[in-house]
Amino acid sequence: MTFVDLLSHRATHQPNQVAYTFLLDGETEALSLTYHDLEQQARSIATHLQRLDAAGSSAMLVYPPGLDFITAFFGCLYAGVVAVPAYPPRRNQNLSRLQAIVASSQAKLALTTTALKQTIEARFAEEPELEPLKWLAIDDINLNLAGNWQNPNLKPDSLAFLQYTSGSTGTPKGVMVSHHNLMHNSALINQCFADTPNSLGVSWLPPYHDMGLIGGILQPLYVGAPMVLMSPVMFLQKPVRWLQAISQFKATTSGGPNFAYDLCLRKITPAQWETLDLSCWNVAFTGAEPVRAETLEQFAEMFAPCGFQKSAFQACYGMAETTLIVSGGAKGALPAVQRLDGAALEQHRVVTVKDNRDGSRAIVSCGKPMGDLNVRIVDPANLTVCPDNQVGEIWVAGASVAQGYWNRPEQTEQAFQAHLSDTQDGPFLRTGDLGFLQEGELFITGRIKDLMIIRGQNHYPQDIEQTIEKSHPSLRPGCGAAFTVDVKGEERLVIVQEVERSHLRKVNIKEVVQAISYAVTAEHGLQIYATVLVKTGSIPKTSSGKIQRHACRSQFLAGQLNVVEDWSENPQNKSKFMHLQTEVETLLQALTTSKR
Repeated sequence: MTFVDLLSHRATHQPNQVAYTFLLDGETEALSLTYHDLEQQARSIATHLQRLDAAGSSAMLVYPPGLDFITAFFGCLYAGVVAVPAYPPRRNQNLSRLQAIVASSQAKLALTTTALKQTIEARFAEEPELEPLKWLAIDDINLNLAGNWQNPNLKPDSLAFLQYTSGSTGTPKGVMVSHHNLMHNSALINQCFADTPNSLGVSWLPPYHDMGLIGGILQPLYVGAPMVLMSPVMFLQKPVRWLQAISQFKATTSGGPNFAYDLCLRKITPAQWETLDLSCWNVAFTGAEPVRAETLEQFAEMFAPCGFQKSAFQACYGMAETTLIVSGGAKGALPAVQRLDGAALEQHRVVTVKDNRDGSRAIVSCGKPMGDLNVRIVDPANLTVCPDNQVGEIWVAGASVAQGYWNRPEQTEQAFQAHLSDTQDGPFLRTGDLGFLQEGELFITGRIKDLMIIRGQNHYPQDIEQTIEKSHPSLRPGCGAAFTVDVKGEERLVIVQEVERSHLRKVNIKEVVQAISYAVTAEHGLQIYATVLVKTGSIPKTSSGKIQRHACRSQFLAGQLNVVEDWSENPQNKSKFMHLQTEVETLLQALTTSKR
């Protein structure tokens, strides 16, 4: 079965049931779409695409969040066209990500709304790589075309869409997701969340991101449960809108990354709490970035008077390369938390401690591997399974693992065709994530590419970033990057951290830098080579909100950060050092490219 078969079934047997409701203002003004209307629009769009002989080709979907994106996505599925979701660029925003996706996907068509078409066409015409795209505005499609639709007779291994990775550690890559991948992973998500047609979801997650698309749009259709959607911007502007929607519509299932819960803690006022009833919310999933134990504790405590139950939390782990979910907690069970010895963890050893001693680190379990997925913890150096209580790379095998990266055979072989060196078991997907298994539960500790080695010790950047954001009230949570640069043959620590907008004019720079330095030395035993305080909203992030540490490092070396204050251990020589290192890295990159 495919999602085309599934929507057709829903439209036949539940034609008048509302599938999706979109809150235009994030609160009350809403548009809705039934299963019947969705299929009629999908068939009409598909017929139009089939008349353009687009079957088998790829098409960009450049839409703001909303019902038009959903109908266009299913229109592509119904036409046998490979959908390529992408977010519309903001005014004056760099088009580099879109350029990379267009070049990679080789899309010749781009679907969008009438309102966006003229503006986007004008901007794309200025870029030679983007100019050949043919733009189609299909929000006013003739529904009479539905009767002329031809079933593309899709097979389970037919390609459904390309999910471009967030690019947190490199250039975005198009993950090839088949219809079988989607159906298999949807079954695993349903197994984890235990939703039914009587469930109801709320999502503000971006539809061009795997969690927003598969979890927020496809999973409700798989279950047959209605979904209430809103734009991510509406949530970010006013976080209480998320919880108000859960309260108003009596939602059972909703979630997001750790930063979303943290944002609610910081931005929702006591007066707003009194209007909320969260007793209906029994699946509050969290994933896509490190899950912090203290965030779960504080959120549960703050919103307990609103009826929120801590047992609703379900920490999950997954990625685009596995379609979405890999592991998740049992419904109604509190996520397990292990407190580990920090010094041992730096040596990739798992040593539990009983108390909250200095240097210890709380790691939240992301639950058990789902269904028939085979998860191994592997030494990334010798490619053998790690012994118990050792951190290694997470490898995954199973029907949810995607087909590879579009038009990247070498990277596909490296990531998707891994085998254990001793037993030759495989193929496995190398996730690039570090973690360990304990009593069947999967714990994530970081990413290989982000791991910093300073004076022979391993340091996870997210640990240092968390220490920094707590060191002074003027620093913006979730908006800092820790990375290393080479100084005279030695790896040295650099911190780039956003300042809260309300503190920009009154911040005491010396006080903040000292607070950061003291905290990092006390918690991690490290000296900072350079601390750069930057303006609010200027640190590089992926389309899904993850910190782009590598991009941040590049901007630091090139002197391109939006700086409030820049302090370094050796300021008189730093600019010269940055210039030289940038030249060296540019040369190395050119040499690497020429070898390929």
